[in-house]
Amino acid sequence: MNTPNTAVAAASSAKRSPRGSQQARHLQLEQVSPEARKKAAVVLEVLAGLRTPLQAAQALGAALPGYYHVELRALQGLMRGCEPTPKGRQKDANHELAEVRQQCRKLAAEVQRYQALARATQRTIGLAPPPPAPKTRQPGKRPRKPVVRALQALALIKGPVEATVAPAPVVTDG
Repeated sequence: MNTPNTAVAAASSAKRSPRGSQQARHLQLEQVSPEARKKAAVVLEVLAGLRTPLQAAQALGAALPGYYHVELRALQGLMRGCEPTPKGRQKDANHELAEVRQQCRKLAAEVQRYQALARATQRTIGLAPPPPAPKTRQPGKRPRKPVVRALQALALIKGPVEATVAPAPVVTDG
């Protein structure tokens, strides 16, 4: 005799896909290598008591310490997976960088707009633009002699070579 509850349960189970395929889809098994799947299966078998660690090491083709290393990494991954995830949308560093760059572009455009507005206002009222501020030296500080870095590097590169090579004689027509 079919009761309403069993009929509903039978109808809903007919619509759903098998439990194994859902679990496989959630585990994203297609993205995992066969080697990793084998290691995971062997570790789970040991933890479930179906194999001994020595049998698991033999199945993986590794020494016993090698199996224990795999088991340790698997347990660490399990614990990391059990950590609570923060609620809400998480900030991504690349996304945040893009936002800051966009804000920088907006502010630069705004500065240019205000500068143009100030120049237009100065021209409208007939005011000359202010002269650039004179550069003042601090007392006791010598002025810096500008040096081109490329010339410094060239002097370093050519320095020892020119000392060892004699200069070419100058030929004059005479």
